[in-house]
Amino acid sequence: MSGFHSEKTEQVCFWFDFRRRQEEGKCTKQKQETYLSGRTQVHTRIMDFTFNFPIISSFVFFFLLFSTAFPAITAAQFEDFRRLNQTFRPGEESKKMRLIRTHLLKLNKPSVKSIQSPDGDIMDCVMVHLQPAFDHPVLKGTKPLDLPERPNGQHHAGMELENYQLWSLSGESCPEGTIPIRRTTEQDILRANSIKRFGRKIAKSVRRDSSNGGHEHAVGYVSGEQYYGAKASINVWDPKVTDRFEFSLSQMWVISGSFGDDLNTIEAGWQVSPELYGDNYPRFFTYWTTDAYQATGCYNLLCSGFVQTNNRIAIGAAISPTSSYNGGQFDISLLIWKDPKHGNWWLEFGSRVLVGYWPASLFTHLRDHASMIQFGGEVVNSEASGSHTSTQMGSGHFSGEGFGKASYFRNMQVVDWDNSLIPLSNLKVLADNPNCYDIRGGINNFWGNYIYYGGPGRNPRCP
Repeated sequence: MSGFHSEKTEQVCFWFDFRRRQEEGKCTKQKQETYLSGRTQVHTRIMDFTFNFPIISSFVFFFLLFSTAFPAITAAQFEDFRRLNQTFRPGEESKKMRLIRTHLLKLNKPSVKSIQSPDGDIMDCVMVHLQPAFDHPVLKGTKPLDLPERPNGQHHAGMELENYQLWSLSGESCPEGTIPIRRTTEQDILRANSIKRFGRKIAKSVRRDSSNGGHEHAVGYVSGEQYYGAKASINVWDPKVTDRFEFSLSQMWVISGSFGDDLNTIEAGWQVSPELYGDNYPRFFTYWTTDAYQATGCYNLLCSGFVQTNNRIAIGAAISPTSSYNGGQFDISLLIWKDPKHGNWWLEFGSRVLVGYWPASLFTHLRDHASMIQFGGEVVNSEASGSHTSTQMGSGHFSGEGFGKASYFRNMQVVDWDNSLIPLSNLKVLADNPNCYDIRGGINNFWGNYIYYGGPGRNPRCP
C-alpha cells in the first residue's frame, strides 16, 4: 500500500469541477443520454482521456403474483410482495391513507418554486423559516444562525460549489432565502414498515465488535480523546443492493454516549436505499439520533432537527457522476465540526460550502464533544433468501484491490479542542464480517490517513 502514490497518481482523473470545460483536459460521462464534460485534475501531469460511466439502473419493480408472465417466484420475492401489498379492510385502508396524507402535509412545506430532476425527484424551494427544523419544540420561533467560526487548518480558497447533484444539472436553483427539499410522496411512505419508522434507521446496537441486527460494518475509527469534528473525502460508487429492504452506505459518524440507549450520533455521507428513495441511485444524506436510533432523529429533513441554510444543495438528492471500476474516480469532501461560538454542529460540503447545522440543543452528550469518530461502510444483511446478502459495500470489491477498484476515504482528519483540523492518531480498523466486507488503512504524504474498504457480500468465503 505504501507504493500507491508513485504507481497510481499519473493515472487518475478526479471529477471535482466537471462543469468547467476543456481547461486542462477532459473527462466525459454519459448519464441518461446527457454528456457531462469538465476539467481533469491529475496530480503529476495533465492528460486527456475519456471514461464511460455506467448508467445507474432503476431498481424499483413490482411482482404480479398470479400473472402467467411470472410462473414462479422465490420465497424472498413473495415476502417483498406481501410487505408492499398488505390488504386492509376498507376502513383500515382509508385510515392509513389519511394518516399518510397528514404526514405528507407535515413534511412537504409550501414552496415558491418546484424543480423537476432527471431522476424523477421534485425539489421544492421552501422559505428557510418554514423548513421542518423549526417544527421542533426547542427551535420554534428561532431563526438560522450567523456563519460559524471555521476550523483552523483549512485551505482558504474561495467558496466553490461543485455541480454534483442530478437535480441541478438543468442549471436551475432555488431562490435566495429558500432551500431545496426533496418532495416526499405517498409511495415513499408506503415502502416503509410504518409511518412512525419512515425516514429512520432501525434501532440497533452500534458496537463495532460484532455483527448486530443484520447490520454489517467495515470502519476505521479513533477514540479515547475529545473530538470536535471530522473531515474526509469519500469515494462515490453505485453499489448493487439486492433486496429492496436493505441499504448500502458510506459515511462519517460523530459519536458520543455509552453505546446504550443514550447514544448520540451525527452522520453524513452517501447511500443507496431502495426502501427510502424508491431507486438505486447513490444519494447525499445526513442522519442524527440522541437515543440509539429509537425515537429521535431521522434521515435528511424527514423530521424536525437539522437546519439547512444552503439554497443549492438538496439533502437526499442523487449524486452524479459516480466512480467506475478501473476508470474515473469521483469523491466528495465532507466536514462536520462544532462551532466554538454557539456550540452547534455544522456540515460543510466541498470547498467551504455550508449546508446547515444540527443545533446543540438537540443532543445530550454531543452538547459538549464527541468521544469517537468513525469512517467507513455499512450494509443491511437481511438474509432474505436464507444466505448472506449479495448487497455490495463501497465499490463491491475488497480493499486489497486498491485504487480505482476498491472504495476509499482519504485525507481523514479530526477537529481538536482548539478548533484545529489535525491528522488522526492511532487509527484502528474493524470489519464485522471480513469474508464479506473488509478494510485496511494506511498513510502517505498525498492522502494523509486513508482507508480502502468494501466487498461483494455473498461469495465462496461468505456463503
